[in-house]
Amino acid sequence: MLEIYCGDGKGKTTAALGLAIRAAGAGLRVHIVQLMKGRPTSELAALAKIPEISVSRCDRDYGFPASMSETDMAEIIACHNALLREAEALLPELDVLILDEFNSACRHGLLDRGLADRVVLDRPENLELVLTGRRPEQKYIDAADYISEITAVKHPYSRGVKARKGIEL
Repeated sequence: MLEIYCGDGKGKTTAALGLAIRAAGAGLRVHIVQLMKGRPTSELAALAKIPEISVSRCDRDYGFPASMSETDMAEIIACHNALLREAEALLPELDVLILDEFNSACRHGLLDRGLADRVVLDRPENLELVLTGRRPEQKYIDAADYISEITAVKHPYSRGVKARKGIEL
């Protein structure tokens, strides 16, 4: 099935990682592709200890699209496309694929749309696919079996509190 975790609230990636841990606990093979993310985060250390879960991501933090140079944009697009091609090649071996921040990468034009559609819309029937990120495209909404929208009611960032290690990072 296709699951989408979207919205402006905190917890989309956390929900997807919770599903990954549950699936791994059941012996399922999970691969996580983190798009738009390159800096070290605490969940990577924990996930590395679970043999049923593999993670791939770009090796550097490019920041937000609005602040990226043309060179950064070209590099992140190349990286995202390589990650999606790798995930596509792994599909026959996987039970669960999580494309973290997929919706954001699509919205900002930071991946090949044809490749993205192939991975998402032409996925194997036995694959559980999870997309995270704000504002998913309508074609993915239409194809989804589950959509969970996480709404920000209150967040300390609005008071100037930076991301904290182990909580947001």
